[in-house]
Amino acid sequence: MPCDVLKLGGSVLTGPAGYRQAAVFLAGYTALGATLVAVVSAEKGHTDALLEEARACAHEPEQAPLDLLWSTGEIRSVALLTLLLRAAGVPAAGFNAHEAGITALADRLDLNPVAILAALEHHAVVVVPGFLATRGQRLVTLGRGGSDLSAVVIAARLGARRAVLVKDVDGYYTADPAADPAARLVPRLGYRAALEMADAGCPLVQRDALAAGARAGLDIVVRSLTSPGTVITSQLDA
Repeated sequence: MPCDVLKLGGSVLTGPAGYRQAAVFLAGYTALGATLVAVVSAEKGHTDALLEEARACAHEPEQAPLDLLWSTGEIRSVALLTLLLRAAGVPAAGFNAHEAGITALADRLDLNPVAILAALEHHAVVVVPGFLATRGQRLVTLGRGGSDLSAVVIAARLGARRAVLVKDVDGYYTADPAADPAARLVPRLGYRAALEMADAGCPLVQRDALAAGARAGLDIVVRSLTSPGTVITSQLDA
């Protein structure tokens, strides 16, 4: 049975209460018989805080040690969420970036799915870090919003039904809901329109992730913990 891939953004993982709420959300999926790959970001604010720590050591940190430092934020999220799921009785496995199998090639990301698929045979949830990939044996990072790209690549390579990006917003709106009280949630959006919005400066989903989803013909759902969200699909671009 195909699994679902859910990405939990840093804006959702906001301290102990946020991690607990995320674990309850994932447990609800598994109660319906679903198997999941949960792709996690660092807790809100941690990536920026780690950058400031690096700059306290070197005014312009070199990328390789900075990537190594940044990776600790995602690994921390993997460990905390795995612990919470297991404490709730949900069979869960937590992977580091090398175990997850995402590799950065010259022009794209790829996934060796063997380890994740093997873990899904015995666990309801496999928790993996977003934002990180390996090149050779070295850790590299995928840029701002890179966990979106991680989730889309994993979903496409696993043949998942969709990639679900869980954020602190309900999805795409007809206008900025903070400025326009008449703004309405958009239930379905074509990739062409989503990419145009990204090019115009909308940061809701990383542009590279949108492009990867479009190439794979994969539906992406952008949602909050409480909203059904917006489905981005190539079906509307025909």
